[in-house]
Amino acid sequence: MRPRITPNYSPDGSGSGIPASPGRFDGIRRDYTPEDVARLAGSFRLRHTLAEMGAERLWRLLHSEDYVNTLGALTGNQALQQVKAGLKAIYLSGWQVAADANSAGEMYPDQSLYPVDSVPKVVRRINAALRRADQIAVQEGGEDGTHWMAPIIADAEAGFGGPLNAYELMRAMIEAGAAGVHFEDQLASEKKCGHLGGKVLVPISQHIRTLNAARLAADVEGVPTVLLCRTDAESAQLLTSDVDERDHPFISGERTPEGFFRIKPGVGKDYAIARGLAYAPYADLLWWETSDPDLEDARRFAEAIHREFPGKLLAYNCSPSFNWKRKMGEEAAARFQREIAAMGYKFQFITLAGFHSLNHSMFTLAKGYRERGMAAYSELQQAEFASERDGYTATRHQREVGVGYFDAVATAASGGKSSTTALAHSTEAAQFHDDAPAGVAGPVDHDDGLVHSHGWACGERGAPAMAK
Repeated sequence: MRPRITPNYSPDGSGSGIPASPGRFDGIRRDYTPEDVARLAGSFRLRHTLAEMGAERLWRLLHSEDYVNTLGALTGNQALQQVKAGLKAIYLSGWQVAADANSAGEMYPDQSLYPVDSVPKVVRRINAALRRADQIAVQEGGEDGTHWMAPIIADAEAGFGGPLNAYELMRAMIEAGAAGVHFEDQLASEKKCGHLGGKVLVPISQHIRTLNAARLAADVEGVPTVLLCRTDAESAQLLTSDVDERDHPFISGERTPEGFFRIKPGVGKDYAIARGLAYAPYADLLWWETSDPDLEDARRFAEAIHREFPGKLLAYNCSPSFNWKRKMGEEAAARFQREIAAMGYKFQFITLAGFHSLNHSMFTLAKGYRERGMAAYSELQQAEFASERDGYTATRHQREVGVGYFDAVATAASGGKSSTTALAHSTEAAQFHDDAPAGVAGPVDHDDGLVHSHGWACGERGAPAMAK
């Protein structure tokens, strides 16, 4: 067994890597040496600024907040609205990428059917949207304290292959700016959504190789990426091989036509705990995929892990596959996240929130539009106006995507004067401004669209809504 790398390890093994927060790697095991990292890192290092910033911020949030709760984002603008609403991190679900955001341009189920570069590309898109929002805020003079570059926790599924595939996928996630990445212990070629049947686990030792490969990639890139480990043992029924003795108590002698081993009925929760204990030294957070949002099950898993690994951070999928009202009622659901946070589940997320909110909101609008025409769309606008007091700004869609920012670029590039700026004479400036009478454009000698003088853009509390 190679020696464990000590806490506060400099990723390249030579003292020249990116320094991690004090205690960042306490209790983390690596089955490779600093010399291995140094040999693989090359003679110079690229700086992955967004990944570095995101990983450090995510780690601080996990240790300073009661818990970090996030929603799955499907697009850059969904992530942007989450940050505007006050969420501090973004979750990027492989399920959602498969459904409507993959680089193949297909609609897929969550079975690793999409190209491996798909999730890193969406990470890049989300970071680009958040960075543009940051640029717009600074250019407008806004100083409301918003941290626009919310850390992104991205889904690497089962690694899309073996350890080498996991290594390369982790590198791609880092290059795109992911703060955290999770890998699950399913067979990549048979991967399924955690709430589908037919899941096939790999041996415990094989998943540890995946986690080692992912950590190695982060060390080689010099980034303290937060590594999450998910086990699907609670509901999986199949295992590829009996090569690891730690799996033996949970498998029967029965084999499937494909040669897989069947897992004994009724042992899922114990198996998830056994796997969590085996993975704990290699991961920053442990996530066991559950079949129900059950407090006692959550407590049992947490206590078993913490007996051997006190303080180990845990993650919980508050899944949309659960019928929350039927399972526990509204009052219990409202308390659920606080209660599991007290058990150590510090990262909590709703994987498919983007998919469901996008589809339901568009269906509702389309139904109303079919029945009542523009009255239905006007109601959407009025709802947007009402939300401006809470920080919503997308009512002014031209400004939201950066027209005013690029007007400022054009003006600066023209020495301070430009006759081709886009917002000054736009319908947005004319019609989405309190002070302009209906049908009358605002003054043409300054750019209303940049909204420098408006409290709602600068984050002033109590600022009036921009439209009645």
